Amino acid sequence: MKKTTQLRNLISSQNTEYLMEAHHALSAKIVEEAGFKGIWASGLSISAALGVRDNNEASWTQVLDTLEFMSDATSIPILLDGDTGYGNFNNARRLVKKLEQRQIGGVCIEDKLFPKTNSFIKGESQPLADIDEFCGKIKGMKDTQIDDDFVVVSRVEALIAGWGLKEALHRAEAYHQAGADAILIHSKKSNSEEIEAFAWEWANRLPLVIVPTKYYKVPTQTFKDLGISIVIWANHNLRASISAMQKTTKQILQEESLLNIENEVAPLEEVFRLQNAQELQDAEKKYLPGDQK
Repeated sequence: MKKTTQLRNLISSQNTEYLMEAHHALSAKIVEEAGFKGIWASGLSISAALGVRDNNEASWTQVLDTLEFMSDATSIPILLDGDTGYGNFNNARRLVKKLEQRQIGGVCIEDKLFPKTNSFIKGESQPLADIDEFCGKIKGMKDTQIDDDFVVVSRVEALIAGWGLKEALHRAEAYHQAGADAILIHSKKSNSEEIEAFAWEWANRLPLVIVPTKYYKVPTQTFKDLGISIVIWANHNLRASISAMQKTTKQILQEESLLNIENEVAPLEEVFRLQNAQELQDAEKKYLPGDQK
């Protein structure tokens, strides 16, 4: 099944589905092997992995390069965190063209201004996009896609910016009318009150996507009861890898030895397995002359 079709099926599922963050091919493969049905290609995580800030400092072509490796390494769909679409409608529709070429399942764009800033860094002071301009961006993206199953998710930042429920609903409905396939409603509160209020008022006009990074204590049953279509675990592979690398690196520096580390990290054989090294060895036997094997 096409990756776009897989993602559309997740979005339209009668059950609440889950996407797990990945930021390069290795983490994407780990997400698939764990059993997740889809991947969230996080803008924050990809930027951090490249050593830059989540302010569009990584160019969109650098993001595409990362996505190409992620897509090649996996068979499940990827939903790209596409920030604001990397510019105006023209940039956004070119992005769709390039994502389809790499078999990416869909893209999420947010109604802020380029260059964007992460929602959890002074989100209330960040300006939001003009509604009509953002709707034009959505229309341009939907008109550009060749694959009918390619998914465009519109992310509403009104709650993050402190503009309230009424504005969030107004924007979401405008994006719905512009052709969005789903709405991502974002909140930075530690409880789900804003999300619940939005979901009840929204009444399943379009599938809803959430990112419970800040309200992680809320039971997932609450999301199911609200009819949430997709829950995104947005940055935890990145954060887990940072903690593991910091711990390992510090210990090696202090002890000047690998003795107490070797059994705590993945063996080299696991690295080779994830790289699919065996396939190359088998291919060499099949395709190389005997004296070159």
